[in-house]
Amino acid sequence: MVLGVGLIVGAAAGSWLAEAPAKGAPTPESIFTKGQDAWRNTPVDTLFPRTVEGLAAGPGGADRTWTRIAVAPDTDCTARYEGPLAKELAPAGCARLLRATYVDATRTHVTTVGAQTTRADRSGMMDLNARFSTNDLADHKALMPLPLAAKGTLAEDFGPAQRASWTVRILTDVPVVVYTVSGFADGREITDPQPADAAVQPGTATTAAESGLGHDAKGLADKISATFRTASGVPARSTEVAS
Repeated sequence: MVLGVGLIVGAAAGSWLAEAPAKGAPTPESIFTKGQDAWRNTPVDTLFPRTVEGLAAGPGGADRTWTRIAVAPDTDCTARYEGPLAKELAPAGCARLLRATYVDATRTHVTTVGAQTTRADRSGMMDLNARFSTNDLADHKALMPLPLAAKGTLAEDFGPAQRASWTVRILTDVPVVVYTVSGFADGREITDPQPADAAVQPGTATTAAESGLGHDAKGLADKISATFRTASGVPARSTEVAS
């Protein structure tokens, strides 16, 4: 009988231990709240890593590596830094805007990443996401983000006319909007920019698609979205595929 009681108690303890992590998991509310201050409480090298590895993130499933070459001082969100996109994001408010520019391993592509922390609550982020999705705002050429053309870097000639591909991500689990815009480091002008989601489709014959600039924009948006989610306490997935 003593042995039986011991087995029952042991089984109960094992069950309790197995359930403990689940009970201690962060709630969506706590994650969202922590995300409001991720830009303030997390080192820039964590949010915008010096080197970003994109496994299978390139054309044909090739690996990509991006190196950070510039970081802008954090600032308020204005049209000066975001262009017409700022007006469309205005309903969510702005707490802070962080931006950085990366170059690929061949030193021929540059990509600016922006991360705007909003003042919206969870409902507000859902509404913003719905409006962008319903109206395909993320694909509008007029709303392409502005690049960070840092002087003295490979991106110093990366201006509005050099933009080739872009994406805009409205995150809803954290109050952050992540966007990217890519182009060539040699300053060549692009006449046919294309949204990243379209440029990464097999068989697409545009500058953004054939050069891999669409993959740069999409891959870095995926990675930086992940760093902000991690900084906000979103549990890591056991299997994460770079895309």
